Amino acid sequence: MDIDRAGLAAFLRRRRESLQPEDVGLPRGQRRRTDGLRREEVALLSHMSTDYYARLERERGPQPSDQMLASIAQGLHLSLDERDHLFRLAGQHPPLRGATSDHLSPGLLRRILDRLDDTPAEVVTELGETLRQSPLGVALTGDSTRYSGPARSLGYRWFADPTARERYAPQDHGRLSRLFASGLREVATRRGPGSRAAHFADLLLAQSAEFRVLWDRHEVGIRPDAVKRFVHPQIGPLELHCQTLLDPDQSHLLLVYTASPGSESYEKLQLLSVIGTQAMH
Repeated sequence: MDIDRAGLAAFLRRRRESLQPEDVGLPRGQRRRTDGLRREEVALLSHMSTDYYARLERERGPQPSDQMLASIAQGLHLSLDERDHLFRLAGQHPPLRGATSDHLSPGLLRRILDRLDDTPAEVVTELGETLRQSPLGVALTGDSTRYSGPARSLGYRWFADPTARERYAPQDHGRLSRLFASGLREVATRRGPGSRAAHFADLLLAQSAEFRVLWDRHEVGIRPDAVKRFVHPQIGPLELHCQTLLDPDQSHLLLVYTASPGSESYEKLQLLSVIGTQAMH
């Protein structure tokens, strides 16, 4: 497929101009003369240099890779149809849709997450890969989007990296191990032998004796507890209720963590919002 540089440039400009700073969680500021977002704002949201993005809008530069296009699609809050159009304009085949997709479209889950500045929340895949977190979500569990490869999955890290358990109450570790092994078996069966879930299971069978024991039990149907117990390195233990919303098109889950008003955990969340804000600044 050949790149349509003129079409790509025009599409990027139109999508950039159609977005306002408040649509993507950025401050509007003063002296804004640009219609929509500035190029440097799109570059920031897409995790790339302003020069690289600007060259695409000027019909210059190399053909963007799949990774670059996926980042631009997220930065511009493209729908799935718009994302696929972007890939075709750039001369690339669009990624598969469904449970294997990491694209977070600007639908219900994103709109809700963007308004949860004062609440721990995250969007995860069916394999426990965090796609996006609220600021307080990062303060609670750390930046879970920083991982790559199989380590993006919390269930994989749980057995492969002992530090993954540090922010969870020790008395829950046994049940969480069963939960992650059961969940991986269900996804591997649903997606088939060649799926990423099956690959993760093979990796863990070779690495973790605990996982091998649990996998041999063939347990399925274990579901998360409604109350999750975390251990934060600065404010200590918290008991939080977890509410879940499902995006049926993408099999993504929005997890929202709240505390009972007046409880000790509620007070600690208020403190965490201050600590987290200070840490980010």
